[in-house]
Amino acid sequence: MASEEELFANIDALLEEEPQLPPPAERARLREAAGITQARLALALKTSTQTVKNYENGRSEPKSPRLEAYQRLLNGWAARYSASSASATAPLAAPQPKAPDASGIPASGTPASAAPGAVEPEVAAQVRTAPDTPARPPAHSRHPEPRKANTSIDPRFPHGPLVVLDGDGSAYGVDGIVLDCPATTVPDLVEWALEESGLGAAKLNRYGKDSDPLIVLTAEAAVKLGLPERLEGPEQRRSLRLPDDHPVVKQVARAKWQLTRRGFGPWARIYRKAQGRERQCVQLAVLSWDALDERSWSGVSEMAPPDIARVLGLYAQRVITPRGSTAVCGLELMTALRPPTKPERDTETGNWVSGHNPGSLGTEPIDPAPPEATPEHPVVVDSGWTGGFLDEEAYQWVRPVDSLSDEECLLPFAVGLDLNTAFLAAAARLVVGLSAPDHFHAPTFNPKIPGSWLADLSGIEPDPRLPSPFTPDGTRPTGPAWYQTYTLAYAQELGHDVHPIEAYLRRETGAYLDPWHDRLKSAYVDTLADLGVTRDLDDARFLAAMERHKQTDPALAAVLSAIKATVKGGVGKLRERPQGRNYEDGERWPALERPTWRPDIRAAVIAKARVNMHRKLGNMAKMTGLYPLAVLSDCVVYPSPGESPLDFLPYAASGKPQPGGFRLGLSPGLAKLEGVQSMLWAVDLMERGLNPARHIKGGDAVFDEGE
Repeated sequence: MASEEELFANIDALLEEEPQLPPPAERARLREAAGITQARLALALKTSTQTVKNYENGRSEPKSPRLEAYQRLLNGWAARYSASSASATAPLAAPQPKAPDASGIPASGTPASAAPGAVEPEVAAQVRTAPDTPARPPAHSRHPEPRKANTSIDPRFPHGPLVVLDGDGSAYGVDGIVLDCPATTVPDLVEWALEESGLGAAKLNRYGKDSDPLIVLTAEAAVKLGLPERLEGPEQRRSLRLPDDHPVVKQVARAKWQLTRRGFGPWARIYRKAQGRERQCVQLAVLSWDALDERSWSGVSEMAPPDIARVLGLYAQRVITPRGSTAVCGLELMTALRPPTKPERDTETGNWVSGHNPGSLGTEPIDPAPPEATPEHPVVVDSGWTGGFLDEEAYQWVRPVDSLSDEECLLPFAVGLDLNTAFLAAAARLVVGLSAPDHFHAPTFNPKIPGSWLADLSGIEPDPRLPSPFTPDGTRPTGPAWYQTYTLAYAQELGHDVHPIEAYLRRETGAYLDPWHDRLKSAYVDTLADLGVTRDLDDARFLAAMERHKQTDPALAAVLSAIKATVKGGVGKLRERPQGRNYEDGERWPALERPTWRPDIRAAVIAKARVNMHRKLGNMAKMTGLYPLAVLSDCVVYPSPGESPLDFLPYAASGKPQPGGFRLGLSPGLAKLEGVQSMLWAVDLMERGLNPARHIKGGDAVFDEGE
């Protein structure tokens, strides 16, 4: 028998679904049977004649409260003017699609082609497909289309999550569609996006929120809307925005729209306060204002609009609709997959209220423990804390040259291995704290409790050929220091007694990042597969596929780059530092008001990633006798008798990789080739105090930089 919680969840899903309208052709038939013109209907619905035309040809769907009014009218007409061939007409009360699961994908059981609300033939007839651009054919014309994250079409968003708008009013969307956008001002564009475009994306968790429409503006489109082609100013570009007295900002205000606190910058969010459950919000991205950072979206800004739409659309399908930098997207994805609240029944009144969603970080920010904070944080400055800080960072270690043997120096090559999305691999099944920290003195160490521990590990003698697992620079600790749980647990795993002096621990814990890990892992692996790097390849074929995968399809390669940047950026955002020249230590900065400002979770991810790296280094030494030359975050360099990882990685007699060491493969945590140089080149850098792992990919080194 179903539990009360399951029944209430099912009822909630039904309540959240939008009213179902008849197919577009039936809407037009009913209106004509009533003898009402489109102009007269538009007047009654307080909208434009073009909008009514869009309702009747499937170009767009009405939003609340117009949706309910339109449905009431159609129901009345249907009762009065039923067609003689009623059996051939879709009923008004169309069967509901199954409620989405936690991934946001509708449950199976209804074929996509027969799903209620699927795009009707009339809709497809009204949507133009992208023509070949003069400069080059559309990217998808030369390559097979990648697998779709979700093959069903949400009837509320028939045209996908986003469009790229050019200066001629053509809005290029996913799957090659092109919409006509008549807007000539930003307020008009916002109205079009919400009322006529059919853009948006379904929520990723049943307790979450749908993604708002994203309109990406080319330079020509920006100028047409009254925006400057470039943003210029003395500040860093990411902090630039239009001044408050700019005509476009005034237009937005006069139309009763609002901008978020970050103003009208490269990523501008324009909204009105929600009325009931209906959100009114549109995201704009201005390409010529560097909305797409070249480091994350390599070459995308220079692509033709259809290709840009293809890249961003696939990212939206597999990760999330972009709403800022990839770092912002990484953080937003955490919240989208673990919403802070859910509806629950008030035991006193019986009403549905907003309650805490177990496993989430909640709605209120939590201050960290002093050793988990940054030196400028108010909890440090106000308390006068001098007890030190967590130093859980990624490796930046170079092996002492005098520890190299003659045999190692005579090997001809230095080969770099890179671990795929190492931080993502560390996030899998990672237990983190969800509540505020509590302070303990002389606690007994428990490797299952996340937190920060003060302990003295300086008595542990490291192998000089390996980095210490306890410090980012790989040097031996010199006294008591703060460590995250995973670091101390690894010391215990290595056979050392651990006796913490004090600790800040969290009583409520959970695998908060698990759905984040699962979605990004699928996105990463699926995109690699689309580029020809599949799970069925043996190690030699895997290396060959990785060598050419970026040339297979530049658009898909850009998606892959953005996914990797989303992982690293999202982890980094958990401890975003203050920005701006006028900041003073002790002041709160905007990031602190987010429940996702959690430096302790960032420390847990990085500590586990560093421990994973050291464990592999130690196992490699035991199995092969090989020791690394250098480590930089997720890249390690080994001396090798040949130019390939196949020349030194451990394999069993059966040909299978030995477990425990570095293994080649496409999954997060497995390795790929980063680069190959001569051993002489590597030793030369090491003697200069530079890190070969930083330069192994390109070979060039800037000898005056500090490592």
